[in-house]
Amino acid sequence: MLKNIDPALNADVLHALRAMGHGDTLVVTDTNFPSDSVAQSTNVGQVLRMENISAARAMKAILSVFPLDTPLQPSVGRMEVMGAPDQIEPVQAEVQAEIDAAEGKSAPMYGIERFAFYEQAKDAYCVITTGETRFYGCFILTKGVIAPSQA
Repeated sequence: MLKNIDPALNADVLHALRAMGHGDTLVVTDTNFPSDSVAQSTNVGQVLRMENISAARAMKAILSVFPLDTPLQPSVGRMEVMGAPDQIEPVQAEVQAEIDAAEGKSAPMYGIERFAFYEQAKDAYCVITTGETRFYGCFILTKGVIAPSQA
């Protein structure tokens, strides 16, 4: 255990989050996403796991140490519901609440069509799979920076 580090963040996840640079992307997925096969195309090359917790709980832990690129752009994409791209599923609303809490303001997610999401995920730095069993619990985050005064 470490002080001031969320216990949901294991060593592999912490290493990846720390190694990422500005503009790198991170994929957080539900249990139905093809995480293992997609992760083979990423920089890390294998899936990282935060199992037995929901997507919202994983997002809360990740955002406790991970800066989003929100000053410049929307920095979290969500997988769109097929046939209803503007529909927000309960899991997505829960994740949105964690994003807003971490940012201290509203930072709306943007939608990514399902198959486009799969392709974008292959270009990510890493894929983290959660224990989320609800559909559409998949997100892509863009890493921001930490200003010198915040370090």
